Amino acid sequence: MGKNFQHGFLDYPVYAFSENYPHGHVEDWHHHDRIQMIHTLSGVIRIQTDEGIWITPPGRGVWIPANKPHALLSSGGVKARGVFISPCARENLVNECRVIAIPALLRELMSSAMEIQTAIQPNSRNQRLLEMILDEIELLPTLAFNLPEPQSQKLKLLCQEVKANLSINWNLEDTADYLHMSSKTLARHFQKETGLHFSHWVRQAKLMQAMIDLAMNKPILNVALELGYDSPSAFSAMFKRETGMTPSGYACQFPTTQ
Repeated sequence: MGKNFQHGFLDYPVYAFSENYPHGHVEDWHHHDRIQMIHTLSGVIRIQTDEGIWITPPGRGVWIPANKPHALLSSGGVKARGVFISPCARENLVNECRVIAIPALLRELMSSAMEIQTAIQPNSRNQRLLEMILDEIELLPTLAFNLPEPQSQKLKLLCQEVKANLSINWNLEDTADYLHMSSKTLARHFQKETGLHFSHWVRQAKLMQAMIDLAMNKPILNVALELGYDSPSAFSAMFKRETGMTPSGYACQFPTTQ
């Protein structure tokens, strides 16, 4: 766990927690016997599973199924709160990782649930509060801040190389030639294994690295050039289109590191 971990009353199908992660905090592969939903108030959390990577910017949340092995990396100094949920608390709870929007009502409900420190009495306000959290969770919209991982070794190695060299122009035709296959074959296999077109996956990889770099207070010009954009304006247009925020507006959420 990170620093300053606190929680509400534990003996119920859902309970709230809060936690601070210092910049650069790492949690190696582990899992929980409950579903974990983490809401970031500040900083960025990077969650990795066998299926891919999920990035949670400020104001969003990440959903991690029960018993799902995952690793965690924090950037920018993270303040988080969230809930642990029994997999049996409701029917049809999502059983895959995803980044989610966190509406204002759910934020306030989780904050109130943190104050519960006594046993939950039937038909009490506290029970209704916790059940309302479950009601709201069933309605959460999914956001596209994830990077799915292919399953074949050849495409896994390709994706690792792309992530290590994001300044390169990874277009489909040249990449297919590099792999000694046709562009149609690469496009078909990549779509089948990741659910994304190759160009979309590369754009997502750049976006997610940008979110981490900006949280670490890297200058926007440097981030743009390191990700292969010809100009800060081209990078800014992509970033705003994908996140709804300008890079400078996003970066202002993070305190300057010393």
